[in-house]
Amino acid sequence: MFNLFFSDAFAQTTAAAPQSNPLMSMAPLLIIFVIFYFLMIRPQKKKMQQEQAMLAALNKGDEVYTRSGILGTITGLTDKLVTLEVAEGIRFKIIRSEVAGLSQKLFEKKEEAAAKK
Repeated sequence: MFNLFFSDAFAQTTAAAPQSNPLMSMAPLLIIFVIFYFLMIRPQKKKMQQEQAMLAALNKGDEVYTRSGILGTITGLTDKLVTLEVAEGIRFKIIRSEVAGLSQKLFEKKEEAAAKK
């Protein structure tokens, strides 16, 4: 009785399966990688390069804002630290990478929107 069931099972596995092209089986993975590259990796890399260029171009006297929302004027710069004066006589030392951008650009967008109305 068992021979009858096992012989059928073995007969099904020994049948010649059609060979598939390995390139065709990898195609969906390659397409997904290309989509991820153009939608996620490339824009993020471009944004990081712009941020690094902005941080490298900082000078004393620039008005900047930080990632935490503090506005101030740069009074001192080192390779890793920035000294911000947020009010007369009040200074903060922050890590250079925490500077989010120049405050001029922050306010330009609001002024352009107000001018259009």
